[in-house]
Amino acid sequence: MCDTVCSLQNDRTLFAKNSDRPVHEVQLIETFGARSPGGSIATQYLEIEDRGASVVLGSRPAWLWGFEHGLNEHRVAIGNERVFTADDAAAAEPALIGMDLVRLGLERSRTADDALDVVTGLLDEHGQGGIADATNDEAYFSSFLIADPTAAWVIETSGRSWAAKPADTGAAISNRIALGTDWTRASADVTAGDDFDRWRDPKSWAALADIRLACTLPAVTGADRVRDAADLAALMRHHGERPWGRPGDDSTDVSALPREQLGSNGEGITVCMHLRNYQATAASMICELPADGDEPLRAWVAPGSPCVSVFVPVFPPVAVPTALGSTATWDRFDTLRERVEKDPTELLAIRAVLGPIESELWAEADHISHDPGQHAAFVANAWSDVDRGLEQLSA
Repeated sequence: MCDTVCSLQNDRTLFAKNSDRPVHEVQLIETFGARSPGGSIATQYLEIEDRGASVVLGSRPAWLWGFEHGLNEHRVAIGNERVFTADDAAAAEPALIGMDLVRLGLERSRTADDALDVVTGLLDEHGQGGIADATNDEAYFSSFLIADPTAAWVIETSGRSWAAKPADTGAAISNRIALGTDWTRASADVTAGDDFDRWRDPKSWAALADIRLACTLPAVTGADRVRDAADLAALMRHHGERPWGRPGDDSTDVSALPREQLGSNGEGITVCMHLRNYQATAASMICELPADGDEPLRAWVAPGSPCVSVFVPVFPPVAVPTALGSTATWDRFDTLRERVEKDPTELLAIRAVLGPIESELWAEADHISHDPGQHAAFVANAWSDVDRGLEQLSA
């Protein structure tokens, strides 16, 4: 279960994703360098032609080759969601999985339109199949949100079938088929006038996604939509009551974790996920994709659940702390998640330490954003500040 959003502003696109995965599944945030075309590349289950790669920053479950979300040096960002469809994902032969398609889309594209062509071309050629949740031994198909500084696409899939729709002002996707007849591009088996909802599993539980879409969709398409990356940070921390934890705001103003655990009406399902012993948000990323090529590409990455983490400012694809690619780092934040789930009153104490650190880092990053010569030093010092906060919380 995940939530991915984007908002197209006048001169840039804002993008964010919470990656919800099985509890205790480690997720790493890493930079991967460029590759020249030639030979083959091993994805999770297939070996395919290697057409080369741009420099990419991606967040991936440690056992997977592909990404839950990421962005590339050309200012393209992609995130995916599990969707429940009428086609049986468990019966599909091993092929590409959604996370492979996110990574390949980033490696091979320079625009959102390129990425759409890459992802759908790979679906047409190879299809989808294979275990994507090792904890529960489950296969599934995916939807995708692709964005660049001026455009965005929603893609929904079921096996090799797919449909896509451009986003006008913004978009939010979650764990359900949501396209109807409003798609503008589709695979050959989706004919003119087809309602893509017919690929939705009629037994799927819509509340799983709809409760979260009621929080995210108005925030990126409504009259009071998000203005900046800080607003997205607050949205990614949504515990069902309201956005909260905006960097720079009062760190004592916290929103309690949901009390219910997967109730019959969807209680307990939130954007910042805390379904005890089942699913939790394992990583979060916010991207600012400016249309002005002279303005630096920026991102903010949070290991673990964003409510007990820091959205660390980075200047991708190179100026990113290597510690974010460490299992030990992820485990430290996962320990904080467990701490607040056992005793929700601990959230205030954790934010009292991490909130001011985050606010100071965001302010400093804003100050030096247009000076590339300071980016690497800032990132190294930023992680040192976060590390000290974690040490304080573990004392």
